[in-house]
Amino acid sequence: MNIKHHPDDASIMAYAAGTLDEAFAVLVSCHLETCAHCRETLKTAELIGGAMLEGSEDVNVSDGSFGRLLEKINVSEANAHQPISFPVQRKPRGNDWRKMPRALDHYIDRTIDEVSWKRVGPGVWQKPIALSTSAKSSLRLLRIAPGRSVPEHGHGGQEMTLIISGAYEDEIGHFGPGDVADLDDHVEHQPHVVSSEDCICLAATEAPTRFKGFASRLLQPLIGI
Repeated sequence: MNIKHHPDDASIMAYAAGTLDEAFAVLVSCHLETCAHCRETLKTAELIGGAMLEGSEDVNVSDGSFGRLLEKINVSEANAHQPISFPVQRKPRGNDWRKMPRALDHYIDRTIDEVSWKRVGPGVWQKPIALSTSAKSSLRLLRIAPGRSVPEHGHGGQEMTLIISGAYEDEIGHFGPGDVADLDDHVEHQPHVVSSEDCICLAATEAPTRFKGFASRLLQPLIGI
């Protein structure tokens, strides 16, 4: 797999520190499955974090603070939406899995061909992925037919897109399997599918997409992107 586009270093550092919101953390986990370069970057980030902890000064804490922390963790876990439970005996990963990342196992127990896609426009489908109730970001699978384009748009915050299969091109470059577009709210683009097969993407967003066209903005509340 020839991966040319990666999450930026700040995103990898946040992933190592555990501060990425759930949708982005899941997407980065999926990317790490196939990207040796980013796995090395992650190791470096974890080493830096460990060195910073070792070099930090000891801080006195009040009596009973550890117990209070455990209570908060227990309350948080009790209130959180639990990932969908699946049988221990999972389906074998043959060609039918179409390269669905393993990091999605606890979120969607389907092959790409079995996903219940919702059509959101001509040649464009999506599958929202349920996250925990504490998540502030959104995660969805997108499927775009060959030759189709997503309407030109910007972002209200950070957006990451991982290409699972197929390929698209936009103002930034060519994105194929394993590539990640790590974008902020300053970027506007219009991805156009250039592969002969559907382009399957995993998209994590911090805020709703800002479509430029009037028709797209009008339909946005209905399609939920």
